[in-house]
Amino acid sequence: MSFSSDLKEELSKINNLAKKNEVKYELVGYLISKNASILKSNIRYATGSEYNINRFSKLLKNLDINHNIEFDGKSFVITFKIKDSIDEVNIQDCKIKIKDKFSIDENEKRAVIRGAFLGAGSINNPDNTYHLEINLSNENNLRYVISILDDMNIKCKKLEQDNKYSIYWKDGEEISSLIALLGANKSVLKFEDIRVQREMRGKVNRIVNCQTANLNKTINASVEQIEAIRKLQMSGEFNKLDENLKEIALLRLEYPDMPLIELGKQLKNPIGKSGVNYRLKKIIQIAQEL
Repeated sequence: MSFSSDLKEELSKINNLAKKNEVKYELVGYLISKNASILKSNIRYATGSEYNINRFSKLLKNLDINHNIEFDGKSFVITFKIKDSIDEVNIQDCKIKIKDKFSIDENEKRAVIRGAFLGAGSINNPDNTYHLEINLSNENNLRYVISILDDMNIKCKKLEQDNKYSIYWKDGEEISSLIALLGANKSVLKFEDIRVQREMRGKVNRIVNCQTANLNKTINASVEQIEAIRKLQMSGEFNKLDENLKEIALLRLEYPDMPLIELGKQLKNPIGKSGVNYRLKKIIQIAQEL
């Protein structure tokens, strides 16, 4: 299964159904999500996730709300009468809207966010990219969810475009915090394990790229040095070089891949990297002046 499916499976099995208020506010989250709508005299919720539909059904049963479950070939669909809905939402202009902000405790806030995520949320495979998103049905519900997150010091980004209302996160640490807030402890550990592995791979790649760049730089410099030395030899100017330049030139021909610091150690009177670099640059300069 995907990481998103595993997360929703874990959330759907959270054992808090004995706490009526948390059940009610998790249902609120479902109802204000994009996947809940009005159909004639019914509230309709549709999802492709079996875990979502099972959880939603448990919430309704817990609150003694009669409902019907069907499968339309693509999605699981739950319907129940508008008149049986909960007091915290209004039905206006065929839209489900949260009522004015009311006082709820921290666990109830968590329940709202959990319900909204289960209702119409998704998370990418963290092996590839970090992206968690929750889609709400209208601007009113979007503002409400953001206000709850603000109360819990959880920052998010929002998107309001072409009748799409969503909040999203792209930072690994923030997503990990949100998953923990939802109550999915196993998924947090799995996400953190993937995140650590991704960061390690990134560090290794950066080191390899840096080493490759340095190697290419060393090779290119060595090629230029050897070409200059060969030019001096062919022109007969090589023997006119002073002994220090001759010595480093012959070493470079013998060890074309050797780093400058190691070349310096091979000299009769060893010198440092900067000294070797100076002598080789001098050789290049003399060759260029021919």
